Amino acid sequence: MTNGPHSSTPPTAPGDPGDLGEHANDDRDGGAADRPVTVLGLGPMGAALAGAFLAAGHPTTVWNRSPAKADPLVQRGARRAATAAEAVAASPLVIVCVIDYGAVHAIVDPAADALAGRTLVSLTADSPDSAREMAAWAAERSIDYVDGSIMTPTTTIGGPGAQVLYSGEEKVYEAHRETLAAIGGRQDHLGSDPGRAAAFDVALLDMFWTAVSGLTHGFALAAAEGIPARDLAPFAKGIHELLPGSIDEIAANIDSGEHPDDVSSLRSITAGMEHVVHAARARGLDDTVIGAATAVARRGIAAGYGAGSVSRLTELLVREAAVPAAG
Repeated sequence: MTNGPHSSTPPTAPGDPGDLGEHANDDRDGGAADRPVTVLGLGPMGAALAGAFLAAGHPTTVWNRSPAKADPLVQRGARRAATAAEAVAASPLVIVCVIDYGAVHAIVDPAADALAGRTLVSLTADSPDSAREMAAWAAERSIDYVDGSIMTPTTTIGGPGAQVLYSGEEKVYEAHRETLAAIGGRQDHLGSDPGRAAAFDVALLDMFWTAVSGLTHGFALAAAEGIPARDLAPFAKGIHELLPGSIDEIAANIDSGEHPDDVSSLRSITAGMEHVVHAARARGLDDTVIGAATAVARRGIAAGYGAGSVSRLTELLVREAAVPAAG
């Protein structure tokens, strides 16, 4: 372990509280706040996680491929490890948060021997299948594994607004639940399938970024008609206030398999979407996203769903992909 050049934390001798190896396999019955944690990866989210563990009183060891990124955390009391394996050896609980699972493997594969007998929690966003593959890799090497998805931005970490979804073996999650609570806010364990948290994540991101894309396109269409964004914004908020009720209604329809047209049929909704496409094309705007959404709606009408609710499109997409329906 090396301390940063500007660290306010003095070097420690073996056996001192700051020594990397002292709590390597100790869950510290004295309380969750005493339990050591290692964080691998110090991008904006990784640094926020390490900061939250420090703030909660956990002895925190950090490692990053670019060592200088650890400097602010070292100044706050974190221990900087020279290698990922050295960082892993410092704690029974290891958090990795990087860009994707390719980056996770690049970090943890060389440290696999050090990870054996410890718990690895990946808070790295990726696909459900990547999470399942990572869990299988860990099991083959006697590493306890939990997968997680952070659903809120870095600014929420350590506070009440944070939300993290976890999946994987429940007893492993429960063994570290109190320590993970330092991340803040709400944490939910979704089941034993290690890919389940990532599945929630990608589905929710699909909803969010498609909606944001619609916002940016709607503002562009308004601008093309000479409407300032600030003038449209209050009405856009009104539109989005309709979404919570729509989410509940569509979810209930999908789970029941019944799609009544209580307000507006898929056929009438598609006609409205066609108007948007026409207006966008008339102003030379890219209509890729709204055009693709309209194309799906047209396929629904062609399949005989025009008289029902827009929720029937979920059934259409699942059927087209030959994906088994959720139980």
